[in-house]
Amino acid sequence: MSTRITTPFGATSTAAEVIAGVDLGGRRAIVTGGASGIGVETARALAGAGAEVTLAVRDLAAGARTAEDIVASTGNKHIHVAHLDLADPASATGFAATWEGPLHVLVNNAGVMASPLTRTPQGWELQFATNHLGHFALTTGLHRALAAAGGARVVSVSSAGHLNSPVVFDDIHFERRPYDPWQAYGQSKTANILFALELTGRWADDGIYANSLMPGAIRTNLQRHVTEEDLMAMRARSGGTGPLQWKTTEQGAATSVLLAASPLLDGIGGRYFENCTEAEPNQPGTRVGVAAYALDPEAAQRLWQVSVDTLS
Repeated sequence: MSTRITTPFGATSTAAEVIAGVDLGGRRAIVTGGASGIGVETARALAGAGAEVTLAVRDLAAGARTAEDIVASTGNKHIHVAHLDLADPASATGFAATWEGPLHVLVNNAGVMASPLTRTPQGWELQFATNHLGHFALTTGLHRALAAAGGARVVSVSSAGHLNSPVVFDDIHFERRPYDPWQAYGQSKTANILFALELTGRWADDGIYANSLMPGAIRTNLQRHVTEEDLMAMRARSGGTGPLQWKTTEQGAATSVLLAASPLLDGIGGRYFENCTEAEPNQPGTRVGVAAYALDPEAAQRLWQVSVDTLS
């Protein structure tokens, strides 16, 4: 059994703290959803360490404002903005096709949470399409660039929401079962963990390692469909009590930045982290740790094939 990864950092650590002393000069990074929430602070920390950072965003105006802010706060002028709509696979593959040169860090950060039932033009359920399929298309499209970097890292931003549902392979897109926004979200977040697991198995020989994470509870635009009552009900269902422990966006970005840049994670892949430490197995009735189904190698392999087939 592999040794569980621990670090000197924890729940209150910030992105700036986990990257202190790390030099990313000459490295290139992409952060999806880099213009809002923890994406901004993830990009800022990478830029502050000297990386050339591309914000891959739906809203170019918001991206431009964020880029200006990051340049002003870090002094790093190598901040770019590019359009990416993860719900549209053509946008993801088009983005990847125009990328030139090596890519050292890909942070798959963007996502939607608990949205009302929405289908893409292909008929795919929106949360699975955006949170998983879009990132799958983007990442596989960037395989050559990641391999060219030598020691590239892919960071898959998941959630404790993965505890709500495994990937239901028999009806991923809610064509036969009643739609539940939290189950749909949970399924997509489980997919994020399985994707990092399978990617590492397939691409480690190319020097590419992927890990997934739970950033923590952070109030961002991600929760625009979510009320306080929704969150309390979800915690009650899982046996959680008391108020949520909210993190700042700087704390919320810490685990992403740790996985993206810390030398403590060199050569490590296929694992799920929370609070800057590899998670323990989830215990029933709690909202911490990782579900066994999210680290199931057979499910990871199946998801990869389903994703290839869906997008082809």
